[in-house]
Amino acid sequence: MRSRLSPYLDVFRSRRIAVMLLIGFSSGLPLSLTGSTLQAWMTVAGVDLRTIGIFSLVGLPYTLKFLWSPFMDRFVPPWLGRRRGWIIIAQVCLVAGIAAMGFSSPNTAPLSLAILALIVAFTSASQDIVVDAYRTDVLRETERGVGAAVFVTGYRIAMLVSGAIALILSDRIGWQDTYIIMAGLMIVGILTTLWGPEPEDSIKHPETLQEAVWGPLRNFFSRPAAFSLLFLIVLYKLGDAYAGTMTTAFLIRGVGFTPTDVGTVNKGLGLVSLIIGAAFGGTMMVRLGLFRSLMAFGLLQAASNLSFILLAWTGKSYPVMIFAVAFENLTGGMGTAAFVSLLMALCDHRYSATQFALLSSLAALGRVFISPTSGYVVELTGWGTFFFITALTALPGLFLLWHMREDIAGLKQSKT
Repeated sequence: MRSRLSPYLDVFRSRRIAVMLLIGFSSGLPLSLTGSTLQAWMTVAGVDLRTIGIFSLVGLPYTLKFLWSPFMDRFVPPWLGRRRGWIIIAQVCLVAGIAAMGFSSPNTAPLSLAILALIVAFTSASQDIVVDAYRTDVLRETERGVGAAVFVTGYRIAMLVSGAIALILSDRIGWQDTYIIMAGLMIVGILTTLWGPEPEDSIKHPETLQEAVWGPLRNFFSRPAAFSLLFLIVLYKLGDAYAGTMTTAFLIRGVGFTPTDVGTVNKGLGLVSLIIGAAFGGTMMVRLGLFRSLMAFGLLQAASNLSFILLAWTGKSYPVMIFAVAFENLTGGMGTAAFVSLLMALCDHRYSATQFALLSSLAALGRVFISPTSGYVVELTGWGTFFFITALTALPGLFLLWHMREDIAGLKQSKT
């Protein structure tokens, strides 16, 4: 038994995989500190709702990060190489920025807090740009699935730390000390970056900023199936994302679970299931390869949406709720591991910062346009029919994936 499993488990012994876990933690930690945790701080401090709403704009850099990604493809810091050099710069700035937020106040200095939060969000988005590129450049082809899985694990753990745990800490030691502790935890990322390996292959970076801007587009659209690949990126996770927009509302309003029930099961069990799914999916990718993993995990994602129909039929049933939430997050984690591997496979190492930023932004495009319709569909059709429609929404992406099976199976990254 051990000999049969060892080819799939050996990949976990790689130093590159360990780096992905810790660098994922570093990437995920700042997000809540400028989002939900900051909103909680402002709410506790008695800041009016209009100001809290305006503060949501500090998250814009995460949406617009592709605009400055060519700069990080083009220029190489004088230390630690093109990727790790930029990562360490971002991490040092994040330590300073997060700590500075702790010394500010939403009551007495809301403008300075907003500016600091915007700087932290910009720096965090910049770290994400280069971390995604570093992951794409440093992982071997057989490590992509597992690497994506352990990265997601580290990222989700960090969001839990800077979200739920930070809120608990704030009740005991105050907001200033909480943010200082969160800043200190970024040292994990700095040490990981110093320890991380360089890519095994020598990669030629763009020689001009113009090449860094237009080269990624020319390179991608030189592929015979470029437009089909773009449609696949938009469609593959669409059904999963569509269902996710209404899951919490369905559990509370549709079947009558309490917020405590939802927080415990949907958030707690859901997080564990997603991590397990990502790890299992990444491991299976070593055997299945990219196309078969995308197809198998995509079908399971669509099927998981149907489990909520069962919950709609049975009503308030804890066993069915646990099954539906666990199944949905387990398959979602598997699909995420395969999908991130697809994005990595589509990137040319010369332009991986820009291409990954653009492709990941494109992946969110379908969700942005289809999500606002979810409430109307529920009101018109009911919960059971809504989740059936979300499962159908996954099928166009799977049909396109099957049509492109030879293109996906033949994907090889350019390392020139």
